[in-house]
Amino acid sequence: MITGASDGIGRAVALDCAGHGATVILLGKTQKKLELLYDEIENYGYPEAIIHPLDFEKASPLDFQVLHDGIESQFGHLDGLINNAAWLGASTPVEHYDIELWYRVMQINLNAPFMMTKACLPLLTKAEQAAIVFTLDNKENAYWGAYGASKSGLEALMKIIADENEDKRLNVTGFDPGAVHTSFRTRAFPAEDNPHLSEPSDISPYFTYLVDANNTVDNGAIYTLKDFE
Repeated sequence: MITGASDGIGRAVALDCAGHGATVILLGKTQKKLELLYDEIENYGYPEAIIHPLDFEKASPLDFQVLHDGIESQFGHLDGLINNAAWLGASTPVEHYDIELWYRVMQINLNAPFMMTKACLPLLTKAEQAAIVFTLDNKENAYWGAYGASKSGLEALMKIIADENEDKRLNVTGFDPGAVHTSFRTRAFPAEDNPHLSEPSDISPYFTYLVDANNTVDNGAIYTLKDFE
């Protein structure tokens, strides 16, 4: 299952996983984009994907329980989860950060991945081998506000879950892909003109590697592109 599969990194990772024979569960906010991705996967002849539209900003524990029940009913277990969905919010000093906006960013970037992972853990531990990958981004400097704080919290959550499951057949890692040419990046850096940025398809194989529980990874580790050079 890949969150934020509608666009950017999540979309590329979904295509890459499907290309390796996985039945991917496409989770995102925009159903039309998910349907287009579903069609593309089908046209390639990859295993049929599953669409699950869900708006993280409005999602409740019940929504994730429904998701859990659907996966359990259809598959009995889950082999991998990629927590990728995120929202930028605003780039502004904390002193001036809108409190309502702060709550919204935290809901999408931290609370929802927590609820998602909590709901999926019983399914992941039923698999012979399973993996969770968190998309991380170190932004602990000025003006990153709720986004930076939420990503730091997500890193801590990843390490906590990894530590709690160190004796189980579950790999839990984080991946920081660095600067990637996405619409998200354009919103964060609207004046940027860098022809050397990685494309989502350039970095998707590393997510695919980490979410394959048969590969050797260090549980609780944070990987970057340099680790794969």
